[in-house]
This record gives sequence, structure tokens and C-alpha cells, in this order.
Amino acid sequence: MNAAFRWQRVPLAIPVFLLLILFSALGLYYVKVKHDWATERLQEIDQRHARLAGLEASRVELDKAESAAREALYAIVYPANQDVSQAGNDAQRRIRDVFTKAGLLVVSSQVLAPRIDRVFDRIPMAVRLEGDLVAVQGSLMELPQLSPKVLVDGITVQTIGAVKADTPQRLAIQLSLSVLRARQ
Repeated sequence: MNAAFRWQRVPLAIPVFLLLILFSALGLYYVKVKHDWATERLQEIDQRHARLAGLEASRVELDKAESAAREALYAIVYPANQDVSQAGNDAQRRIRDVFTKAGLLVVSSQVLAPRIDRVFDRIPMAVRLEGDLVAVQGSLMELPQLSPKVLVDGITVQTIGAVKADTPQRLAIQLSLSVLRARQ
């Protein structure tokens, strides 16, 4: 009875055994898929880690380059920590000094409302001058020497009075200028 009892369980054990093999195969497949995924993720992380380690190793050089770039930028534009009105007033004062030293009469100068670009605030100015051609040329040669830079957006020159060959011609000049201020 004992041997017959064992042979009767064989047909029941075969499907159970096949299910165990199926679940084992599915489990191994799942483990392989997860292993492959984890291996790919580790490779990505290793590459990122290597890049970060390289950046960390060159931190001193990067800091020096950033400070040099910032200094170069602030030689051209006003810094972000300076108020727009302060930057406009400073630029207006420097521009008036250049024109006055060149011998021009500053009739009027006005700082206009700033225009916002993506990276900079553009602070426009309108300046009206009177003087002779030599003084105008000298002052326009001096403007590029200013730091932060002054941009000439437009210029209009007209003669004042009658043109005479024996005297220097007096000119009326209207300049549209602007300076930039960093936004960040």
C-alpha cells in the first residue's frame, strides 16, 4: 500500500514541480533584469561621479576663472548689487565730466527709464551738447575709455547759425547713450 500510495501522488507532484520550475525561472529572469538595470545605473552614476570628482579637483581653478570673468564683466557693466538709479546717476556724472573736460557745453542730460533685457538692465540717457567739431571728436574718443562702458546708441549733429569759412562752426549734438547693469 505504501508503494501504490507513492505512485498515486506522482501525477499530482508533476504539475506542482513544473509550477516550481516556472516560478523559479520567472524569479531568475526578474533577478537578471534587475541586475542589468542596476549595472546600467551604476555605470551612469560612475560617469557622473567621475565628472563631479573632476570638478571638485579643479575647484580652485574654476573659482579663479569665475572671479576673473566677474571682474571682466564689471569692467563693462554695473554690478547687480548697485541700484539702477545709482548706476544711471553715476554714468550721467561720468559722461558729463568727459564732455565738459573736452570743452563742450552740456545743455541737458537725462537718465531715462531702464529697459529690461534677459541678462542686463539697459539704462538709456539723452544728452544734448553744444561745441565745435574738435571738442566733439575728442570727447567721442574718450567715451570708450570709461569703465563701465558707455554705449552710443545714436547721434544727431546740426550746425548752429550760419556756416562761415573763417570761424569754427558751432554744433548742436544730441546723443542717445546707454549703460548696462547686471541683473544677477
